[in-house]
Amino acid sequence: MPRTSTSPRRGRALRVAASLAVILALAGYLAVQYVSGGRGAPRCTVGPADGGEGRTYELSPDQAANAATISAVGTTRGLPERAVTIALATALQESTLRNLDHGDRDSLGLFQQRPSQGWGTPEQIMDPVYSAGKFYEHLVEVPRYLDLKLTVAAQWVQKSAFPDAYAKHEPDARLLADALTGRAPASLTCTVPAPAAGESGDAAEVRSDLVRAFGKDVLPSAGSAGASAAGTVSVPVRAADGAAPRRGWELAHWAVARAGTLRIAEVSYAGRTWTAGSGWRTERKESGAEAVRMRLAQ
Repeated sequence: MPRTSTSPRRGRALRVAASLAVILALAGYLAVQYVSGGRGAPRCTVGPADGGEGRTYELSPDQAANAATISAVGTTRGLPERAVTIALATALQESTLRNLDHGDRDSLGLFQQRPSQGWGTPEQIMDPVYSAGKFYEHLVEVPRYLDLKLTVAAQWVQKSAFPDAYAKHEPDARLLADALTGRAPASLTCTVPAPAAGESGDAAEVRSDLVRAFGKDVLPSAGSAGASAAGTVSVPVRAADGAAPRRGWELAHWAVARAGTLRIAEVSYAGRTWTAGSGWRTERKESGAEAVRMRLAQ
């Protein structure tokens, strides 16, 4: 008659293995908590303006940073929000907003552009500013692209083997475009890892990234009024026809999306302040154009 009970030695081995699994799981959880300052895994959330009720979309800080770059390149070229939505939906489908160094055949980057098809060198395509610019260059050549269905406009540029795939990303792309073009105030927030000991933000790096994304006119000329204090970068909000608030929120959301990479600890605009630990809060009522202020980790 076969024995059905587990031998003492085997039972002990199973208990030890189970205990080790629990310890490893706990260690992994504590490591994530330590790296992110007790806030869980780093993440970004975009939703309705001012934290209102409605649909939300969650993405990683790296994805948010790439989305912010795509949006900034589009608006800097004077393109409408619809163009930004098309670009974001395309990148969501092609790369899930990750700057991939691989793909089908020689496809690379956010839009999976191919060097062999004339999109640029591999080094150029792996630059999000360049690759977004090339996408927009081709998009504006599409006849009446603003009147087309999103998936039709995107496919005209991409020549994908899956021409209908872009449509499913339109709701998320619209939500992102609302925030990143500044139409939905205080609608993007991120939790990012606390800087390591001795690690601080670099104001020169922040200014360089601003200029690459938004053009040289985004910052005041050297020696002009409004120079940034030590450890901060101040960006004046300059927009015509009453569009200053939208421009300000575009810059503020860009800073939040890039906070993890650039080690930005705090972003302030229009009487509201974002911090990695608490999101957006209202500090004072304020109207009119002003500057977006970024306080760097020290």
